[in-house]
Formats: sequence, C-alpha cells, structure tokens
Amino acid sequence: MQLIHSLLRTLRRNVLMLTTAALCSTSLNTAIAAENPEISPQMMQAMVAESMRIERASPDVSFEEIVESMKLRANTLNFKLVADLPLSKQIESMGKTSNKMQILAFCDALIAKEMVEYNLLFAGYLPCRVAVVQDKHGDNWVVTMNMDMMLHAVDMPPALKELAGKVRDSVYSIVDAGLNGDL
Repeated sequence: MQLIHSLLRTLRRNVLMLTTAALCSTSLNTAIAAENPEISPQMMQAMVAESMRIERASPDVSFEEIVESMKLRANTLNFKLVADLPLSKQIESMGKTSNKMQILAFCDALIAKEMVEYNLLFAGYLPCRVAVVQDKHGDNWVVTMNMDMMLHAVDMPPALKELAGKVRDSVYSIVDAGLNGDL
C-alpha cells in the first residue's frame, strides 16, 4: 500500500515529465527511474503507456472519414479545431514514404485559460491532440491522452474538475466519432 501511495505521489509530481518520456528513448525512462528509485524502468514504461488512449478504428471507416468525422463532431460540440498537421503529406513532400499520419488539435480557449491559470502544468497539454495513424497493415488507429488519468493525477477544485471533465468528454466524443465514422 505504501508503494502505491509513493507511486501516486511520484506520478503527480512528474505528470509532464512522464508525457515527455513517452516521446523519448528508453534511456530517458531509465534516467527518470534513477531519480525515483521506487519506479523501475518497466513501471515507468507501463505508466507512460497508461497515459495514452489508443484505439483501432472500425475497419469499414477510411482514414479520411475518421478525420472528417472528428472535425464535424468537434464543430457540433463547439470545440475548436486549432491545428491540422498532415504529417505523412509533409514527409512525402520531403521525398520519403510514410503511412498516413495526421495530428488534429482541439481547444476550448476559455477552459484552457482557466486550467493554465490554476496550474501552469496544463499548458504542456494544450491544445488537446488527437493522432490518426495508419499502421503497416492498413489499419487505422486513433491516439490521444488518457484524460481520466490526468484528472485523477492532479488536484483541482471542484469547479475546475468539472470543466476538465467537459474537455475530456468532448475529446472522447470526438475520438469516438472518428473511430466509428459518424459523419
């Protein structure tokens, strides 16, 4: 039980660092674990993996339908699309081949303002990113942050937690629309 409490304290202390570690090499995971001896590299990798929500889209939904469905759902929720990064197209323009990969970023600016004013840590999560990635088998995947984990890892006053829950619900609704091709 003491180990669990220690892990939760460490997680709260390192939420942003864990997200960074997900994008970096295993050696960084090892370095972070060395600073926190109660966390092994394997535990760190598991925590980073749990920080993301990765889901396979319905096989009958095309990559383009996923992206368009998410944009349409965001619009109906008044959740603004603030960035659209077609990474695979950029890679192809640089003379390389790539499976389809596109990053969409959504935001409710007023809620973002409240979150960042409360804790600067939240600025690192802005805007809410959703990746659509086609794997080597042609399967489409949608990846976003596990917002439930974040909501439980950071102490917030009830009113702010309610706003954060609204953001989570909106992003998850956007993701679900993409996974099912709800045009």
